[in-house]
Amino acid sequence: MTTSSVLSGPRQLVASGTTRHTAQRRAFLADLMGISPVMALYGLFIIVPSVFALFLSFTHWNIDGPIRWAGLANWRQLFSDPVSYHSLLVTLELAGLSWVAQTPVAMALGIFVAGTQRYRAVYATLYLLPLLMSTAGLGLMWEDVLFPQYGGLAWLGIHAHLAFLSREWLGSPNLALYTIVVIIAWQFVPFHTLIFQAGRRAIPAVLYDAASVDGANLRQSFWHVTLPQLRYSIVTSSTLVLVGSLTYFDIIYVLTQGGPGDATRVLAMDMYNIGFNQTEFGYASAIATVLGVLGILLALLLVRLSGFSRMDGPQEGSW
Repeated sequence: MTTSSVLSGPRQLVASGTTRHTAQRRAFLADLMGISPVMALYGLFIIVPSVFALFLSFTHWNIDGPIRWAGLANWRQLFSDPVSYHSLLVTLELAGLSWVAQTPVAMALGIFVAGTQRYRAVYATLYLLPLLMSTAGLGLMWEDVLFPQYGGLAWLGIHAHLAFLSREWLGSPNLALYTIVVIIAWQFVPFHTLIFQAGRRAIPAVLYDAASVDGANLRQSFWHVTLPQLRYSIVTSSTLVLVGSLTYFDIIYVLTQGGPGDATRVLAMDMYNIGFNQTEFGYASAIATVLGVLGILLALLLVRLSGFSRMDGPQEGSW
């Protein structure tokens, strides 16, 4: 065996390793070039404003004057203020109630409209109508519907002899928050329906065929095939519901402005009042930072508890 033949093997291995390393580096650079515009926009519109809000939370600023360093004064005020603590509890309650009200209904509608029948497509179109309307317009519409004396619901209660419909839906401290939850669900359930519809249509038909061969009925197919396969959709929808609930403001502002009393006073409403009515933008930025951190923690907790990050593929949710 010649010396050249002995050395050719290691040289080929080195050349192969170098080629593989070069290909991986080129693939990485291509991926980096592809996501660079997105990351640039994300940094410009998300990271930079978030960092600036965090900075402002340590200052006193009312726009008219210069920014003055305040240290931890805003944070001490925030964590010692019983009003802010109550607003935090209302915000978390709104998030939990929104998840309970939206997720089961959206899942049921998503599974229903995932069928191929033509009438289901008509229903799906009707479901989308609330999502296409402006929130301010929806608020004014529901304000007219829920007006206790002359609203549409009161009229229906009088003519259908349903006296319980004629009540202070938005004026009662015991009912206002639940009424807001129902209105928000009516507006956003269509969006989450689309998520579950797409998830249901992505489930392979062979799984249902196998369940049918094993003798599973509709209920068993739902629990052992549909629900596990919708795990991705459930996590995605739940994250959007919970995190989005932290920033509900416009519909509450139009309908109740945080009332009656402080029954619907959420942190987003506090942030608006303190920032734009009292022009204390440092304190308002502290509240905004708390909302941002809460959103991140809720999303991470949901991903952790659901095992979403450990799933390698859509079939992993099968029981």
